Amino acid sequence: MTRREFVSVSAAALQKAAPAIRTIEAFPVRYPVTGYFKFLPKSERPTVFVRITCEDGTVGWGQSVPIHTWSYETLESVTTTLRGYLAPALIGKNPADIEGAHAIMNKTIAPSFSTGMPIAKAGIDLALHDIIGKLAGKSLPELWGRKPLDKVVLSWTVNVKTLGEAEALVADGRKFGYKHFNIKVAPDPKFDVELARIVRRLAPDSFLWADANGGYDLPTALAVIPQLRDAGVNVLEQPLPPNRLTGLAALKKQGALPLLLDEGVVSVFDLEEFHKLGMLDGVAMKPARTAGLFDARRQVEYLERNRLMFLGSGLTDPDVSLAASLVLYGAYHLKYPAALNGLQFLAGSWLRKPFALEDGALRVPTTPGLGVEVDEEKVRKASRD
Repeated sequence: MTRREFVSVSAAALQKAAPAIRTIEAFPVRYPVTGYFKFLPKSERPTVFVRITCEDGTVGWGQSVPIHTWSYETLESVTTTLRGYLAPALIGKNPADIEGAHAIMNKTIAPSFSTGMPIAKAGIDLALHDIIGKLAGKSLPELWGRKPLDKVVLSWTVNVKTLGEAEALVADGRKFGYKHFNIKVAPDPKFDVELARIVRRLAPDSFLWADANGGYDLPTALAVIPQLRDAGVNVLEQPLPPNRLTGLAALKKQGALPLLLDEGVVSVFDLEEFHKLGMLDGVAMKPARTAGLFDARRQVEYLERNRLMFLGSGLTDPDVSLAASLVLYGAYHLKYPAALNGLQFLAGSWLRKPFALEDGALRVPTTPGLGVEVDEEKVRKASRD
């Protein structure tokens, strides 16, 4: 089987016939940032492209998307982890054995409370999924036995320094066809409630999602959540830091708004434990946070089985990481607008055919693998080390 022969092959056949991994390369690149976003304080958004080549020449591309102001992984730590630890451990292994690859990665970079270096591992995971789709000649939803949505509807992020900026920013989203909005809140409850009121007034029919990124303390959260509900917010994401377990349980018991978790849900085992502890109504899913698609799928299926909310989010994902999110959300028929804001805040692309917004939505890739073609020459030229 060569890289050009995209014949239809079952997942079981791939396990036996897939060519071994020959090389794994990491290319750090930076995207220009075009607007204010609290987690991107500089004018660049760092990412690391991952290129895995098999013995038969089949190539898979992944992408790690660290944001050091959001989580502890940095451009430098992701690059050195990929090159010095994960890549050497996986050379010669079967790319179709993704569960086995995660076992190797988790042994190589051990966990602390949860999966260690999940954003770095996500780059490997996405490249492996890209390979198995190409080897099978199928899109990933096809390989998973699922018929995907044609498009994923997006949510426009309203992250402002002053309330006076909100109306113009909502209008910008409207110009691009966005009908739904998410707001960044915390730590100022008065500001947050007024921001919610403004956005709800400007978009009365929208799904309005507030994300605190762990920025409240418990007394503030208990007081402000009912006010956010009354101001028109539909769901609240991560009101407390992820290690405030009893506090999150208290907010869930209060029940003023559906409570979504994000930062602390790295593996499906975290999700299961937090659910049993009565801490959540659902999860804002991010394949970048969960070490890639392998565990993200397990988490989505857990949410479905337990009738919990499944929302789609991201880490201001560009290109390959964005493709992975769209594939996942499309395959599992995401019911809510996805807070994927890479196109909103980033410029440039390293894809031969960049994503194009269609009336506030993005098409789900349908060609083999992740469904996108990386411009390898452009990536190599852009990599700065």
